[in-house]
Amino acid sequence: MTEDVTEDVTEDVTEDVTEDVKEDVKEDVTGGAVRDDVDRIVMQWARERPELETGAMEVFGRIGRLARVAGDIQEAVYAGFGVSRGEFDVLATLRRAGAPFQLSPKELSASLMLTSGGMTGRLDRLERAGLVTRSPDPEDRRALVITLTDRGREVADGAVAAGLAAQREVFDRLPARDRERLAGLLRDLLAATGSDSSGPGRSDRPA
Repeated sequence: MTEDVTEDVTEDVTEDVTEDVKEDVKEDVTGGAVRDDVDRIVMQWARERPELETGAMEVFGRIGRLARVAGDIQEAVYAGFGVSRGEFDVLATLRRAGAPFQLSPKELSASLMLTSGGMTGRLDRLERAGLVTRSPDPEDRRALVITLTDRGREVADGAVAAGLAAQREVFDRLPARDRERLAGLLRDLLAATGSDSSGPGRSDRPA
């Protein structure tokens, strides 16, 4: 059942992704020098403020647009499994923790960089849907542990597979060598900001 749902969701989202990419990539009527909106913005600044160095704008402008498109893709995919992007992040973090697929609310909040209130809301919805359970921590009866249910694990596995398939529909449009190089450059750029974390619970979705 999960495989059928994954294929159906991926096909539906792929059509939407194709239209989004077509919309974002526009040819300039003056001769094709401007290939997207970022080029157009940079050219406008060059005209108005020629002393500005806009190289970083070309990179971060496109990263921002890609993040928006990727976010829309993931939201559509996860909706097919009955969860939001934020709820998927919780399920995925528990799933990647390995058996018995348990973490404390504090660990989840820290991993996903959420306030305790924001995490409580997500857990309430997931518990009502039968995807997670709350139970007393056997090592500290004053604390709770969050456990992924069998149904929650099924949703997490199906959603992550469908999400990756939808992302590949876009990513595979680049040659393999360019994909590897881009991944490495983005890793280096993120590391250069000093904000990356190699902790095990970071979000599976795009920033």
